[in-house]
Amino acid sequence: MRQAWISCRVFSAQSALLFAVFFLVQSVPGRSGSLSSYDPQANQLLARMTLEEKIGQMIQAESTGLIKISDIETYYLGSILNSGDADPPSGNTLEYWTEQYESLQKRTQYTRLKIPLLYGVDAVHGHNNVLGAVIFPHNIGLGCTRNPELVREIGRITAREVRATGIQWTFAPCVAVPQDERWGRTYEGFSEDPQLCALLGAAAIRGLQGDDLRSPYSILACAKHYVGDGGTLFGTSEDGRGLDQGDVRVDEETLRRIHLHPYPAAIQAGAATIMPSYSSWNGVKCSANRYLLTKVLKEELGFEGFLISDYNAIHQVHPDFKVAIGICVNAGMDMAMEPNRYREFFVYLKELVEEGTVPMSRIDDAVRRILRVKYAMGLMDKGYSLKANRRLQKEFGSEAHRRVARQAVRESLVLLKNKNQTLPLSKKAARIHVAGRSADNLGNQCGGWTITWQGQSGPVTLNGTTVLTAIRRTVSEQTLVTYSDDGKRAEGADVAVVVIGERPYAEGYGDRENLEISREDKRVIENVKKAGIPIVVVLFSGRPLILGEVLDQADALIAAWLPGTEGQGIADVLFGDYKPTGKLSFSWPKSMDQIPINLGDKPYEPLFEYGYGLTY
Repeated sequence: MRQAWISCRVFSAQSALLFAVFFLVQSVPGRSGSLSSYDPQANQLLARMTLEEKIGQMIQAESTGLIKISDIETYYLGSILNSGDADPPSGNTLEYWTEQYESLQKRTQYTRLKIPLLYGVDAVHGHNNVLGAVIFPHNIGLGCTRNPELVREIGRITAREVRATGIQWTFAPCVAVPQDERWGRTYEGFSEDPQLCALLGAAAIRGLQGDDLRSPYSILACAKHYVGDGGTLFGTSEDGRGLDQGDVRVDEETLRRIHLHPYPAAIQAGAATIMPSYSSWNGVKCSANRYLLTKVLKEELGFEGFLISDYNAIHQVHPDFKVAIGICVNAGMDMAMEPNRYREFFVYLKELVEEGTVPMSRIDDAVRRILRVKYAMGLMDKGYSLKANRRLQKEFGSEAHRRVARQAVRESLVLLKNKNQTLPLSKKAARIHVAGRSADNLGNQCGGWTITWQGQSGPVTLNGTTVLTAIRRTVSEQTLVTYSDDGKRAEGADVAVVVIGERPYAEGYGDRENLEISREDKRVIENVKKAGIPIVVVLFSGRPLILGEVLDQADALIAAWLPGTEGQGIADVLFGDYKPTGKLSFSWPKSMDQIPINLGDKPYEPLFEYGYGLTY
């Protein structure tokens, strides 16, 4: 794996100025007061707590993994989550999500101290687990906007839609700095450039958390995955599957220069939680690395919030679960995401404390950090409501929210080619032929982490607009819009819009050794090419793909990334209502033998350089 990386990626003068101004005017914490200012209240409560009550606060169980709902009070649980595939048992509706939150939160009132739950969900591009939520572009597309204020607004809207279901915590934003396009989580990163990741990650945190965590419209953010998850060496994961959860084999200077770079900005922005990575640094799991978790993050960088482990991550540290718990907690892990084995965690950690393996001071530090956040959020205030703010449900999935998502789509699109000014298209063309399996496929348009963990093709959610629908809504009444998924029957059209790209995927399953465009998609373009008409290609992908002959055959080509539900934003650009402004947040390789490729490599000869993007 090439390591010809540089510390300060090349920004345009405008971007550099934007970065500086944003942090000068936005340097106040994203809440009222520092987290440690809540220590007097936290310490007072801590002094009243039993060991069992303290350990309970350190546990996050999954709603669908609860053996008994009464375990919330039996084990004094401090947190609950719904993972990407964990819908309410009654069904996936706004009301059922709300009812589940309220019913689980209510159980905390049966405990002696009545400490409310922190309830977490992976709202990584909108409240994406819930049917009908607005789904925004994934981070790779937002990176191409270079617009921190837009990213902040997306965070604000996401917070309101999450709070509409009662939930107050999202495991976002991902501030990874992906360095290898083959990694299946590349689209979760804003850029290969650590400065851009820092800028937009901080903006997302400020949007999610607002100016005060006590606000009923704010939710808790979680910067992830600490640290180096975007720099793993291909083929280093334990199951041999690829990059995911692998090993980052770099020296400390490189780790700090690239992968640690977004975290000081995230902390300055007020990030109250951080999630350590599944991955390792030079053979040591990040979840078990005391130097990284305690010495660097908490002591050197001054992080005052708490650390939450990734889903079952502690189990990967050692084959003996009890030993693994001791290693991770002593390393600095404060809360354990234990979806199913939370009872064992409770028993084992209590034994480890009683045996002296985990000192009581470490337990108190972890619980104090958790309580700091709960106090900062107002959860401990007298009269804190355990009910969802149902007034927010009126704006859940609203047109106002969708307008912002549409703007995000417009600004994220990158025009890579426009031969003979093929674009913008005329709304008064006699006939436009639309082709490709992704042209009328909301699931492919949204990508992974949409309703389900891995996402899925087809009508995955409600109230979205596909490219085909958007084109039909945009053209004049006299324009005929025809469609074929295979690209046939295009003869006689004025122009063809061919929508191709990757099927949905998420972590692990998205790792790919070969990033060439599929044979199926290539055939669609070949079929259209036979019609002898201009071809506009719209590419859905979670990373740059090897274009090959597709670039030669296309008269115009747009990298649309994974734009989410608002396909009308694509039509806005196709027909010139909005001129393309997106600039590549990743270098675009010519061929597989160039991968991984990043700005600063020597030689650096990509197909399209970092920052490239045409306009009309």
